[in-house]
Amino acid sequence: MRILAASAGVLLVLIVLWDGFETIVLARRVSRELRLTRFFYWATWRPYCLVSRFFPAGNRRENFLSVYGPMSLILLLVLWAVALVAGFALLQWGLGAGVEAPEGMNQFQAEVYLSGTNFFTLGLGDVRPLRSVGRLLTVLESGTGFAFLALIIGFLPGVSAAFSRRELNISLLDARAGSPPSATELLKRQCAEGHGADLKILLGDWERWSAELLESHISFPVLAYFRSQHDNQSWLSSLTAMLDTCALVIVGVDSASRQQARLTFAIARHAVVDMCNVLGQHPLPEPLQRISPDTLERVREELEHSGLAPARGAEADRKLDELRAMYEPYVGALSVHLLMPLPAWIRTDTVRENWLSRVREF
Repeated sequence: MRILAASAGVLLVLIVLWDGFETIVLARRVSRELRLTRFFYWATWRPYCLVSRFFPAGNRRENFLSVYGPMSLILLLVLWAVALVAGFALLQWGLGAGVEAPEGMNQFQAEVYLSGTNFFTLGLGDVRPLRSVGRLLTVLESGTGFAFLALIIGFLPGVSAAFSRRELNISLLDARAGSPPSATELLKRQCAEGHGADLKILLGDWERWSAELLESHISFPVLAYFRSQHDNQSWLSSLTAMLDTCALVIVGVDSASRQQARLTFAIARHAVVDMCNVLGQHPLPEPLQRISPDTLERVREELEHSGLAPARGAEADRKLDELRAMYEPYVGALSVHLLMPLPAWIRTDTVRENWLSRVREF
């Protein structure tokens, strides 16, 4: 029995330490399916989504969902700490380290208590190991707890900084593409009065933003669950609106920005595909019906009224469908998983934009 306990303790400690290394230190996508962190998010996100559906769609639901990202990160750290304490306690008991315990505390309770005080480096001294193997485990666990705390101190500011960088361009997009953003609105505003150079600069900025999102969200996948400041904004809707914009430009809207649109489209699509892989999501098998022929005609009419010349005809429609098929199944899967609605191609409401909101409406 003690051999099994010691083996289980070693296995538990190694699993947690490796999982923590992959999550905090290893800055690359981990393709392995069996991971403690992946199981944790699978087991907690789905029930949390079910509870969120009791709230009406809108601000209240978004406020509830916005809690999950930061809270899940804290709960994951707690899970790691509890698992490490339990693992070292099993090791102490399984190896028969022996402890000097206060009266009324049985042996295993004393082992767990000793493990907890060692891991959090409390040094109370009211329970102490009696054998050399117990003293060695005490030193190892204390070092592990100290290293764990140091990694957490460095990990949390990195997550916070990555979130702030992500939200910067999302906030800037508000006045450029509306709230929520749409490709038609973005093209109308950026290309007004023939200022096509502004569109090229904007697409370049979003090429870099997409690359930063790709790197930061692969390193810290929990950021995908962090919601934006306003309930009509999200990193997914902004990225999708930019992909829509690039698709329209590539098909034929502004020839001066076409090459930059191809570059931005490539890295933005790379980002959504990798995010599906990181979050364990498969692309939707059926194409999304985000834009009907009538809506596409309205998009072209509005662009023409703004002085642009969008491509028309069967060939333009075919090319646009091909581009949409390259990213819409992935953004659709992410939208379903994260409960983040995708933007429309054209504004259909008169909702006041976020930058025009007043204090009492915030």
